[in-house]
Amino acid sequence: MKELKHINKYFKKYWLKLLIGIIITIIARVFSLVMPPYVNKSINIVKDFIEQGNVDIVVVKEHLLEYILIILGAALLSGFFTFLMRQTIINVSRYIEYDLKNEIFNHYQKLSLNFYKNNRTGDLMNRISEDVSQVRMYCGPALMYGINTFTLFACIIPIMYSKAPSLALYTLMPLPILSVIIYQISKLTHKRSTIVQQFLSKLSSFAQESFSGISVIKAYGIEERINGELISLANEGKEKSMSLVNVNAWFFPLMALMIGISNIIVIYIGGQQYISGKIDNIGLIAEFIIYVNMLTWPVAIVGWLTSVIQRAEASQARINEFLQEVPEIINTVNTPMEVHGKIEFKNVSFTYDDTNITALKNVSFTINEGETVAILGKTGSGKSTILDLIARLYDVSSGDILFDGIPIKDFNINSLRQHIGAVPQDAFLFSDSIKDNIKFGNENATDDEIIAVAKKAVVHKNIMGFKEKYNTVLGERGITLSGGQKQRVSIARALLRDPKIYLFDDCLSAVDTETEEEILNNLKSASKNKTTLIVSHRVSSAKNADKIIILEGGKIIQEGSHNTLYTKDGYYKELYNSQLSEK
Repeated sequence: MKELKHINKYFKKYWLKLLIGIIITIIARVFSLVMPPYVNKSINIVKDFIEQGNVDIVVVKEHLLEYILIILGAALLSGFFTFLMRQTIINVSRYIEYDLKNEIFNHYQKLSLNFYKNNRTGDLMNRISEDVSQVRMYCGPALMYGINTFTLFACIIPIMYSKAPSLALYTLMPLPILSVIIYQISKLTHKRSTIVQQFLSKLSSFAQESFSGISVIKAYGIEERINGELISLANEGKEKSMSLVNVNAWFFPLMALMIGISNIIVIYIGGQQYISGKIDNIGLIAEFIIYVNMLTWPVAIVGWLTSVIQRAEASQARINEFLQEVPEIINTVNTPMEVHGKIEFKNVSFTYDDTNITALKNVSFTINEGETVAILGKTGSGKSTILDLIARLYDVSSGDILFDGIPIKDFNINSLRQHIGAVPQDAFLFSDSIKDNIKFGNENATDDEIIAVAKKAVVHKNIMGFKEKYNTVLGERGITLSGGQKQRVSIARALLRDPKIYLFDDCLSAVDTETEEEILNNLKSASKNKTTLIVSHRVSSAKNADKIIILEGGKIIQEGSHNTLYTKDGYYKELYNSQLSEK
């Protein structure tokens, strides 16, 4: 149960609702206990009438009617309070589910990119959905039925002992045996529940990757192979689930067996005691049978409760594993700070933890406020890493990055990123309308502002060609648009933010040279007096920059303006001549 201690803070948060729910539960069960004694009385009054013969039939009917009305009224009140019980305790479980999902999601957003590289999307989704659902069952139904069970046992057993101690002892004898069996089965349930939950994450990850990569699967014609792999996974999952089901399947048959034995004991022992005179009324046997059957569900629910708690603990352990993950990027400053745009790299080196590849080696440069800097180099030279470090998606391995002369770690992360408009290499769009995707950069933007930036990104005409225009809803990851259109919508999104710093990571690779030239001219105007970094493989994107930095193997091999670098033999001149000759 130690893993479930994490939920205690939510129980404290909703303690008043839970307390009301517990009180209502007790009241509901108390009303349900009204029936058995009156059934006893009804049987005895009919027995007396039959045996004695001198009892007035009118009196008997009046008593029976009175008893029936009492039983009916108690049943209705019990039902009403049972409804209120579910409305309080079950509702609390939904509140806790909501809070826990938000807690997990908020923590996910704080974790670094390395975390997402090392964990699969399907597993992340499974923990925030399936695992949280298992925990909710513990917070709601398990809690409700647990209180219900405890209340019934606390009330019924003393009543039975007060009326016929020896009969009660014989009747309840099977229950301790049942408890021992439940304990043994519960250990197996916990172990197998953990295995099932872990496998569900694996299955979810496979399905998510298959759906995301469906175009590749179709292009290579490997649908049957993927389907075969899914069937293999599904069969493995079925075996693991059936292993759990086979254990759980013992619960209810055992409950029914033990309750059946208890009923037989009541009838046999009770009958013997009535014959011998130890019990003075036959109605007591009927009353005991009702008590035993009232305990049927609570006893059966003990097994179910045990299973639910074991599942919840296994799920919460998986949730805690991620909640205990410490973010690598820690925000140590709460006060927002103004960013003007001067960026300095001082002997910066960076190594990726997951691959152990050193992307930057002792890199130093300065970008003044309002300057446009282009970064060129071969694939894997460290260009994108520089942009990631500026946005503080990673922390440097050694060296310092300064904004306006202040170390980057001394800035509030959220404040810093609000001053940055980034267009990543892999343009990501959400499954939403084009307008909302652009507004992602500024939620308060007007339609005119959205159209204006779309025109600057040279995507307005494309958007107007769609039937729903700016209200066109995109497929997952923007699959509705072409690669070039996705890049241009991403550029529009960054422009709408109107930040102090622009980071363009090879964001024109999927557009033709003519469109590229038009966008670059528009960007030059839009980024005036803004610090701009452009990562590219094309000289055309870099030649008009104030400064050009050439990277190779994580080191700066050339730095200067277009005119300066073109007059020197080296990578830039060779690249310029080769791309110029291609035209």
